[in-house]
Amino acid sequence: MPGPKLLVLLLWFWAAAVGAQPASGDAERTELRQFLISTINEASSFRDRFDAEVWLLDMSGRLERFIDDPQTRLDLLRAVHQEARAANLKPDLVLALIEVESAFDRYAVSSAGAQGLMQIMPFWKNEIGRPEDNLTDPYTNLRYGCRILQYYVEKEKGNLMHALARYNGSYGKYWYPRRVFDAWERRWRVGNL
Repeated sequence: MPGPKLLVLLLWFWAAAVGAQPASGDAERTELRQFLISTINEASSFRDRFDAEVWLLDMSGRLERFIDDPQTRLDLLRAVHQEARAANLKPDLVLALIEVESAFDRYAVSSAGAQGLMQIMPFWKNEIGRPEDNLTDPYTNLRYGCRILQYYVEKEKGNLMHALARYNGSYGKYWYPRRVFDAWERRWRVGNL
């Protein structure tokens, strides 16, 4: 097994070569970097306690097939709701994306080196000046992932099909957005997108 420094170096080279999930082109990458820097520290929460309890109870039942522990489910759902709302995203869409990306495995690592629930490329930590961030921490991963998706939704003027394809690094192809929409429709939908 390679040492940690060699592994980090290999992952960095792989990420640079493969380019999974980063913005395409230098200008767009710079734009996304600035967006992440300006939004990564924001936070919000549920506005109404009753709505929160109803949503958490409903989603906890749906999430049970992926996460056994009820407290872990509730903690994750609170974080998903908070980060999705802070990024002007629907929490149920974020849950569908997480299902497709990692099946709710906070330690998931893709063949390209993307990490965590929302499969974030580690180079973004350095790009925005936060090298100490831990992408296997659900809160950190959700904050990055939701803000990256928010950026693409805004860039695509609300077109979720295009935004999801950009998020996945498959712009112009629609197999990935369809997988997210299928998961949303099958398991997470609570209203219209």
